[in-house]
Amino acid sequence: VQLQAYGGGLVQAGACLRLSCAASGRTVSSVVMGWFRQFPGKEREFVAAITRSGTNSDIADSVKGRFTISRDTAKNTVILQMNSLKPEDTAIYYCAGDRNGAYYSASRREEDYDYWGQGTKVTVSS
Repeated sequence: VQLQAYGGGLVQAGACLRLSCAASGRTVSSVVMGWFRQFPGKEREFVAAITRSGTNSDIADSVKGRFTISRDTAKNTVILQMNSLKPEDTAIYYCAGDRNGAYYSASRREEDYDYWGQGTKVTVSS
């Protein structure tokens, strides 16, 4: 399975960005799909995930109310919509897939995810 994340860029605080993760080799509805981010010199942290059912999502407290996750099964893509961006959201964002994920729940643990995209950089200026 290959995942390709794109959509990052440089924006000002308060702006929006839409990150996409295109999957090939497996459908996004057959795995739990998640987004993680990594700050310079830090471990990756969970941002959001959508379950295999597509009916449930989990959003980290740090971005709740500003970020949403969804999927487009026709395009086999998962989307992270980021609104009201803050400078502290500056990071490299990675999409990931958990092939053993449950149908109605999603893991926040990085080690549960088997497939990883290459990352896309998001920079938010103040």
